[in-house]
Amino acid sequence: MENIREIALDTLLALEKDGGLSHKIIHNVLDKYDYLDPRDKKYLKRLTEGTLERRIELDHYLDHFSSVPVRKMKPLIRNLLRMSAYQLLYMDSVPDSAVCNEACKLAEKRKFHSLKGFVNGVLRKIAREKENLPMPDPKAEPVEFLCVKYSMPELITREWISEYGPELTETMLKGLLEVHPVSLRVREGVTAEEKASIRESLLKQGISLENSECDENVFLARELDGLDDVREFEKGLLTVQDVSSVLAVKMAGIRKGDFVIDACAAPGGKSILASELAGDEGRVICGDVSDKKTMIMQENVERMGRKNVEIRTWDARMPETDLLGKADVLLLDVPCSGLGVMGKKRDVKYHASEEGYVQVEALQKEILNGAWQYLKPGGILLYSTCTIRAGENRDAVEWILGHLPMEPVSLADELPDGVKGAVAKEKSARTEKARPWEDCCVQLLPGLLSADGFFFAKFRRKTDA
Repeated sequence: MENIREIALDTLLALEKDGGLSHKIIHNVLDKYDYLDPRDKKYLKRLTEGTLERRIELDHYLDHFSSVPVRKMKPLIRNLLRMSAYQLLYMDSVPDSAVCNEACKLAEKRKFHSLKGFVNGVLRKIAREKENLPMPDPKAEPVEFLCVKYSMPELITREWISEYGPELTETMLKGLLEVHPVSLRVREGVTAEEKASIRESLLKQGISLENSECDENVFLARELDGLDDVREFEKGLLTVQDVSSVLAVKMAGIRKGDFVIDACAAPGGKSILASELAGDEGRVICGDVSDKKTMIMQENVERMGRKNVEIRTWDARMPETDLLGKADVLLLDVPCSGLGVMGKKRDVKYHASEEGYVQVEALQKEILNGAWQYLKPGGILLYSTCTIRAGENRDAVEWILGHLPMEPVSLADELPDGVKGAVAKEKSARTEKARPWEDCCVQLLPGLLSADGFFFAKFRRKTDA
């Protein structure tokens, strides 16, 4: 176990030093150590992701029990204490005494012999006080309490409280920390019998499944370690696509024979679904900004056997002249702050900043300014983000209606029954006054549905523009 802990420690150090995206770095680490026993790989993944996800909470306890503030600790000691504290509080497979002893051994091995006593003392204090850990007073310091309890930066917590109030904010924060199932979408066009057969086969392969309340063709899978050996995935009968993204594409109303453009398409899930909905007589052209992204898209398109999809590398801000005015449907899932997918990408919250918000909102407008021109008069624009911010969502709708030749299209009667209740709760909790075009957009929130936080809005290009 000590070797696994050292790999986890090095991963956390790399994340702190380089500031890379955690889900990519952890994926690369697991690939590098693919020879490990599956149980060890699972332990490594949980330890690194959990420590990262709970960092604010862990630092709060460390600051309380340590004579040295976390920010002044040596990086190795800081991350060693964080991951050991996470083990003590959230992983019970190793006794507390063993966690403390292994942390001391690892400190010594990494040339911090003089700090063994410090490490041991801090961790044993946490172990002794596990049932009585210090927390901010929820009445006197309600924002700080939520920040620590759910390990969420103050910037995000305050913004959500301002937008939705403390009760729904806590529901969202709690939802983001829950174990997230993997959304497996069954290929469009399969019969009910075929879908039942796929489900039975997955169950026999040891995959626990639930039906999604958002879409009848989506299974929510738990205890899923990977899909490489899942036969239905290899055959192109299944793909991984969060049900929020599935719902957004279906709300675009793609019909057989439609010409669809997906301008910010990686990793290709929306494009593949669009191609299935448009049928063999339809056509999808999709792209993204780098060859690396489009290569991933190509792999997914080929695995799913889609022949009516063309992939290009492009900058969505610069429209392809041969496509202007031709699309029946434009899918525009723009770059965003990603606050809706923090349950999967644990470090997104630590990169959030006011400056970053301003930059991403400006980029979204640049993409909209270029990409809308793909639509033919009367064509449909489906704008979406995987975030929970008015500045990138409802404010963007306001901007689209004020600057582009678009009119809102109501979604009120189009949503599945399983989604309507969550949408109603979001709208009723929102502190902002309703805007006149509200029915054209939907904000999905974590904690209300088994789905990512996601936003989408539907528009039609005016026929006289």
